[in-house]
Amino acid sequence: MEQFLSLLASTKGRIARIVVGSLLVILGLFVVNGSSIVQVLLVVVGLVPLLAGAFDVCLFAALNKLPFKGADLRKALTK
Repeated sequence: MEQFLSLLASTKGRIARIVVGSLLVILGLFVVNGSSIVQVLLVVVGLVPLLAGAFDVCLFAALNKLPFKGADLRKALTK
């Protein structure tokens, strides 16, 4: 689990979360022609990784009783 958290806290992990979140938001806003519930769910689900990556926080770290902020998480994982 620490390897996964290290990836999420890294620059590559932040970029990946931002890209995946952005793609889900775009998919929900412009691509999906289904019900509005599906569109809203895609946007909301996409906003979670997008904002987490943009603000450098890691929700999975908090679930594992590690620091929530990315900088603090990186320090904790390198010890």
